[in-house]
Amino acid sequence: DMLDPERLIQCPLVKHHWIRARRFPYHLVKCKESNPEIAKKFATCPFNARHLVPQADLSDHIMKCNDKAFVEQDVVSRSCESPQEQLNNGSTWQAPPCAEDWET
Repeated sequence: DMLDPERLIQCPLVKHHWIRARRFPYHLVKCKESNPEIAKKFATCPFNARHLVPQADLSDHIMKCNDKAFVEQDVVSRSCESPQEQLNNGSTWQAPPCAEDWET
C-alpha cells in the first residue's frame, strides 16, 4: 500500500538503505549530507522532493512524474480564476473578538 507509513522504501543514493516511508524525507537529507559525492550525481524532482533521480534521467522523469499532474491541475484551476477570486480564496480566518479590557 503506497499510503502505508510503515512500508519500506529503498534509498536512491545507497541501495542497501531501506527506510520506513514516514522517515524517508529525513533520511534523504541525512544521506545526501553523508554521501555528497553520490548526491552530486542526482537531481531532485521539481514536483516532489522525495524523488531523487540520476541527473541524466531528470528530464525523462519530469515528463512522466505522477506528481506533475497535481501541480498542473492547481495551476490550471488558479489561472481560470480572476485575480479577485484568487485573493478571496485565501484564508478566511478572522481573530475572534477580544473580551479583555486592559484598561480595567
